[in-house]
Amino acid sequence: MLKIGAHMSTSKGFHKVPSATKNIGGNTFQIFCHSPRTWKVKEPKESDIIKFKEEMKNNNILFEDVLVHSGYLINLASPKDENWQKSINLMKEEIKITSLLGIKYFNVHPGSHLGSGDEFGFDRIAKALDIILKDLSDLNITILLENVAKKGGNIGWNMQQLGEIIKRSNFKEKLGITYDTCHGFDSNYDIRDKDDVRRLLDEIDKYIELDKFKMIHLNDSKFPLGAGKDRHEFIGKGEIGIKGFETFLSFDEIVKLPMHLETPGNDSEHAEDIKVVKSIFKNLNL
Repeated sequence: MLKIGAHMSTSKGFHKVPSATKNIGGNTFQIFCHSPRTWKVKEPKESDIIKFKEEMKNNNILFEDVLVHSGYLINLASPKDENWQKSINLMKEEIKITSLLGIKYFNVHPGSHLGSGDEFGFDRIAKALDIILKDLSDLNITILLENVAKKGGNIGWNMQQLGEIIKRSNFKEKLGITYDTCHGFDSNYDIRDKDDVRRLLDEIDKYIELDKFKMIHLNDSKFPLGAGKDRHEFIGKGEIGIKGFETFLSFDEIVKLPMHLETPGNDSEHAEDIKVVKSIFKNLNL
């Protein structure tokens, strides 16, 4: 069964998300657990948590298929000690909420070294992850590192870099990856080509291990291969295109994973994108 959904708003309460997901034709989703542009975190009320878990069951959505995305301010690679510590503290609070909601996976961009270099960044991120995972060792949460667009001081734009971070951590068993199709396209992973999809999977297996590949952000790209712009587009209307997603989704290792749209627009537009993805899936006769 295809696992497809979108990034959903929690403005009406966490408990509204499962039914809103079903209304757009989805069976999984991604959320923020608080406003992503602030350092402040407010723990949800117990009543909302209970309702959320009830609605997950009522709408037959599996907790292990959904994802919480970290806030935008977090930078685990920051050379600035104050921001690095604030990032660690914020991420711990976000993961605590993820656990309260019963969700198993937490997604984060590795960060930017801001000119301090990749080696500094690898160590900085791994150290931050170790602090977080040690302090929250009692929680059943897996942190997923998301590949990012190749630009600026971004770390994690290829599979070798993501693998390097995981290798340097003392909590490898608690780490995995999310693959973003737009970010990968920005970084010269051409999923329109079967050989390049196989290259991607081979790199994941070599540097990370395929069983750590847990989630997909399914996004088309407004810009050409290797542009490094990080501009998402509706499925089939960007540079990857329908044929590109047909190629990508033709691989068993990929199509079995939960996929979350981060394409432009609101719920109605996400519903259209989900229809497009389902149509591609149907045409593949999988």
